Amino acid sequence: MANPVSSRDNSASPEASRRTDGAFRNHAPVQREGFRKTLRILWNVIFHKPRTTRPSGAVPVRALTQADLLAAPNHSVFRLGHSTLLLKLRDKFWLTDPVFAERASPVQWAGPKRFHQPPISLDELPPIEAVILSHDHYDHLDHQTVLTLAHKTRHFLAPLGVGDRLIKWGVDASKVRQLDWWQGTEVDGIRFIATPSQHFSGRGLSDGNSTLWASWVIIDDATRIFFSGDSGYFDGFKRIGETYGPFDLTLMETGAYNVEWPHVHMQPEQSLQAHLDLKGRWLLPIHNGTFDLAMHAWHEPFDRILALAWERSVAITTPQMGEAFTLTEPHRGRAWWLEVDGVVQEKENVACSGYKS
Repeated sequence: MANPVSSRDNSASPEASRRTDGAFRNHAPVQREGFRKTLRILWNVIFHKPRTTRPSGAVPVRALTQADLLAAPNHSVFRLGHSTLLLKLRDKFWLTDPVFAERASPVQWAGPKRFHQPPISLDELPPIEAVILSHDHYDHLDHQTVLTLAHKTRHFLAPLGVGDRLIKWGVDASKVRQLDWWQGTEVDGIRFIATPSQHFSGRGLSDGNSTLWASWVIIDDATRIFFSGDSGYFDGFKRIGETYGPFDLTLMETGAYNVEWPHVHMQPEQSLQAHLDLKGRWLLPIHNGTFDLAMHAWHEPFDRILALAWERSVAITTPQMGEAFTLTEPHRGRAWWLEVDGVVQEKENVACSGYKS
């Protein structure tokens, strides 16, 4: 591994990632899918996917300029799409899982296509202090995006093995920091801790679980932010909450779920419970609204998580793509997705009534 850095947080009495026979493992046993089930899932995705998995109308995007970002207050968060978020902390910019490609795929002529364009182009982005990566799947790590960002990014923070991939792509090794679970590093006074998630990795047929996957804790003095990456629900969220919580904001995976793959993505009920386990204050659901990666309606993650949050009196925000959410002046956003398809179901009106009051 190139450039392993930082010390383990012994106060957490943590367990490092587990690696056997060249492959990383989750701490909790995860059911392995058989060949027949995998083939059936693939068949359904190709031939039986409902039309509602993609929006029929245009997803609203609030266009951003570099001047907008430079003028934004600190502790601002901008959703750029899927799990790509731009954070402004200490007058610098930090970018999670950047994917600006047209498709989340190894090729750009096939695979899941974007519902919307990014609110800002790669060229227009200001200098990036650090890119924070959760794992190497195509909807979280895009080759061309990384190469374009490399010249304007000072640091790349990645789980073990993902950094090696970046270096092979041509990123300067001196910019790459690779961390195991529960290891932390500091950049410009801000602490970043790679924490466990329950998922998997790989970009081809022969590299399954050869790199690590992680969630991230971000600590800027008294402000604490959690970035989930991808994960099934597991008791690690409670462990992270007990060690580093409470969190002012959780950026929580809520999308691309299915009963066929319960161990690697969370249902909305589990996303909400993970937020509570983390002792989160504000919940911002991510991993939705940009790519067609499951069988559910594209807007379903928003509908369900919003209704659940209102039932449990959880503070939730759903900014549209490009809209700022600022921890110093938090807001709920609005149910923008109801306007996209032109037909609003009655249950959606009820679920989102809190936004209309």
